[in-house]
Amino acid sequence: MHTVTPIFFAIGAAALYAISAPVSKLLLQEIPATMMAAFLYLGAGLGVAVLRIFQKHSKSQERSLTKKELPYTIGMVLLDIAAPIFLMAGLTMTSAANASLLNNFEIVATSLIALFLFREAVSRRLWKAIFLVTLSCILLSLEDMHSFDFSTGSVFVLCACICWGFENNCTRMLSSKNPLEIVIIKGFGSGLGALFIAFLLGERFFHIPLILIALLLGFVSYGLSIMLYIYAQRHLGAARTSTYYAVAPFIGVLLSSLIFRETPSLLFGIACAVMAAGTYFASTE
Repeated sequence: MHTVTPIFFAIGAAALYAISAPVSKLLLQEIPATMMAAFLYLGAGLGVAVLRIFQKHSKSQERSLTKKELPYTIGMVLLDIAAPIFLMAGLTMTSAANASLLNNFEIVATSLIALFLFREAVSRRLWKAIFLVTLSCILLSLEDMHSFDFSTGSVFVLCACICWGFENNCTRMLSSKNPLEIVIIKGFGSGLGALFIAFLLGERFFHIPLILIALLLGFVSYGLSIMLYIYAQRHLGAARTSTYYAVAPFIGVLLSSLIFRETPSLLFGIACAVMAAGTYFASTE
């Protein structure tokens, strides 16, 4: 596959995921945090299960998961139970824009874990890209300095990023397998796990219209996004894919600005230019 195609997959995955933070922030006004995390992943599993039916009819050549991938599959599910719960809890305590910015820490976590635990090569150009992306995060953080602090909400979002950093690398080990099958396991496994924890915490929510909206959001922002992310990882690797995925926080900030009437400053444009430079180094590795 031509390199440009997986790059578009990675950016598309980022764009779809970026919708999650601001819309989830709105839904969290009514839906408890842990149940919201469960609905997002259940929506991903349900939606992609329908796509899987059509794929069977088309006689896809995608390979199924085997017992050999079981450790990574279990790790993926457990980490995906924890990560969205941390993120939803953080969103209840901080702004959607702030959470979107903090999500960029996932790039650092994914790349370092890929390097030290999975021995994935990280070239000098990719290190430059990671540095520029991190610098871009700092610039955007300074833009909203009155709310960007290490509050409890921020720590929860950072914990989610660390979980997703490990999870990205587990998923990388499965990326040669059928992406739809991976998302279905991820969606139902993580969704049901989070739902079980929600009931243990005493959370209850039975407003059907909002549940359906949350499920739809999960299908788009998690299900379709994860599918594109896995396709990108096949050809780019975990570290490089996460670098392209770094556009998600910027899109999230833009959506948050529109939804919550927050006006970006000139510094936002400068940060975008730095991000573009980082993307250039990653794409011309």
